[in-house]
Amino acid sequence: MGRIKKKGVTGQAKNFITRTQAVRKLQISLPDFRKLCIWKGIYPREPRNKKKASKSSSASTTFYYTKDIQYLLHEPLLQKFRDQKALEKKISKALGRGDAHDAQRLERNASRPEKTGRTKYTLDHVIRERYPTFIDALRDLDDCLSMLFLFANLPTTPTVPAKMIARCERLCLEFEHYLIVSHSLRKSFLSIKGIYYQATIQGQDVLWLVPYRFNQRVTGDVDFRIMGTFVEFYQTLLGFVNFKLYTSVGLVYPPKFDKSKDDLGAELGAFSLEANGVGAIEQPKQITNGEKSKPDPKLQAEIDKLMSQLNQPEKEAEKEPASQTLAEEEDEEEQPTDTIDKFEPAAPGGDILLQPSYSATDPSTLFSNFTFFLSRETPRQPLEFILRAFGCKRIGWDAVLGEGAFTHNELDPAITHQIVDRPPLIMDPEDEPQADDNQTAQRVRPGSRVPGRIYVQPQWIWDSVNDEELKRPDLYAPGAQLPPHLSPFVQKVRGQYDPSAPLNEQEREGEELEADSDMDEEEDVSDEDDLAVQKPKAILDMDVDATAEGMDIAGSDDDEESEESEGEGSFGGFSDAEDEEEDEGTSAALQRQRELEAELTGVALEEKEIDPRAKAKADAKKKAAKKQKEDDEELERAKMMMSRKKRKILEKMVYSNKKKDAEAETLRAKRRKIEKTGKAAPRV
Repeated sequence: MGRIKKKGVTGQAKNFITRTQAVRKLQISLPDFRKLCIWKGIYPREPRNKKKASKSSSASTTFYYTKDIQYLLHEPLLQKFRDQKALEKKISKALGRGDAHDAQRLERNASRPEKTGRTKYTLDHVIRERYPTFIDALRDLDDCLSMLFLFANLPTTPTVPAKMIARCERLCLEFEHYLIVSHSLRKSFLSIKGIYYQATIQGQDVLWLVPYRFNQRVTGDVDFRIMGTFVEFYQTLLGFVNFKLYTSVGLVYPPKFDKSKDDLGAELGAFSLEANGVGAIEQPKQITNGEKSKPDPKLQAEIDKLMSQLNQPEKEAEKEPASQTLAEEEDEEEQPTDTIDKFEPAAPGGDILLQPSYSATDPSTLFSNFTFFLSRETPRQPLEFILRAFGCKRIGWDAVLGEGAFTHNELDPAITHQIVDRPPLIMDPEDEPQADDNQTAQRVRPGSRVPGRIYVQPQWIWDSVNDEELKRPDLYAPGAQLPPHLSPFVQKVRGQYDPSAPLNEQEREGEELEADSDMDEEEDVSDEDDLAVQKPKAILDMDVDATAEGMDIAGSDDDEESEESEGEGSFGGFSDAEDEEEDEGTSAALQRQRELEAELTGVALEEKEIDPRAKAKADAKKKAAKKQKEDDEELERAKMMMSRKKRKILEKMVYSNKKKDAEAETLRAKRRKIEKTGKAAPRV
């Protein structure tokens, strides 16, 4: 006879453990248990049957895997928590005895991260356990960066100490310096939540969100203790990642930090990068008013020599006869080219494949030839970061925005572009002395704009970066209606609406004519409704035409009842397409009869003027209905050969596709209407 199994010791009762049981088993407090689970990556689990897992469980009972809790028993952090708990007991006993000196001595040894920003323990071993390889850490960097950038912009509160905010800001600035040096930043998008950034680091796409620099209002409904636990873990993670990234490009980590510059608002300028064994990397020097740096004569001579060598083959090719050029063209066709192969879908209607492409200009040198000046109303921090990440070395701004600028003089002749975010206000010279100083608009006085300088709005930077090419500055001039700022993270899907593509490339055949005909029908219906509201005139006997004799007149209820009885036993009718075919046949027969009557009587038949656009709309509508009918018939024939399971799946697919097509058609109709009214923004 086999061993009798006891109830509640095997199966789900053994595999799961409640949170209360786990806390008692580990002998720690509930806040410490939460910290430990967050750092170790242990999450609550849901058993299939809670009553089998625990007899006393309720709907709010939290369960964990028993093996996970058993794994936590060997965690070194447990001893740190127990030591801290014992120290707290000693402090409370000393205060109870009235020994303030002993309590103060013990307080110095206690861990107070909410006050000092430091802890008596480290999470280095936890980072190594959770991320065995560096690629694993990069894949989990999205939430880390979003959380640290959020805390770097928070105000100081009792739950968010100043030292935690300062460390978050320093780690974020170090990460931005790596992106600037390695030119890893790829895209950015301005949204209502904040600014999204995407960087490619060692083949991994990292996307994070940075909030705007507004005054944050900290509310009491957010548990900052839980968020602070995540921040503590993410600070250690980003420190490891920054060290690995800096050493991979040959830089010393951590970089030198100048606190005096940081107090003056330098931010990125407060760090000085050093290469391994080389020393500090030279930064561009500040320029003075009107001074221009001259190129090195030796370097200029080498460049001129190289350009002459490059231009020499072109001059020799111009001297050759035209007969040889034809032979050379044939040889060039046979030679391999540097063009990139394109991926074509295997079947028509398949998914759009991402095509390999390379830009004519290197994104890392997009702004390298320009000198920018940021007006004081523009967001300096994101603009400085993006411009430096894409090759700009000379960025100036107003002195009120902080230190670290290339120049603070707005009238410097070396500036090529100025970022302005104020609408131009043209003042009348007579009213100008009486006007007050308005900080929200820019005064345009004679000679106030520097000749030869390009003035653009901040969106020009983002759109140029996302498209990897410089946009037309006239579309982004101060006061101009800006083009739509589209998200660069949306992947194009066949059949869905694409706001960046023209309408004629997305519309199906005859869609515009059908939409116009539908609008005309709606207008006709509205006109008929207006006429129906009017009072009908009484029809006299003399008004009745003689040709109307013998025609049936809608009248008695008996006729209606007879018609209904006939309709109940009659055939339900054919489809709309067949009715249209019958209407076409009857209309042709009537037209033929009118022609014969006119020929017999000798009266000329009045020809009706047919609007070509109306005819085209009607033809397009009929063609679309015919095509839809053929597609439906083909689909029905295909469904006949399928099993019930596959037929249900196909019906769901067809339903979802029709829903997406209807949404895309609605958006196209809305855009078509806006473009016809002329209110659409310019597109680039």
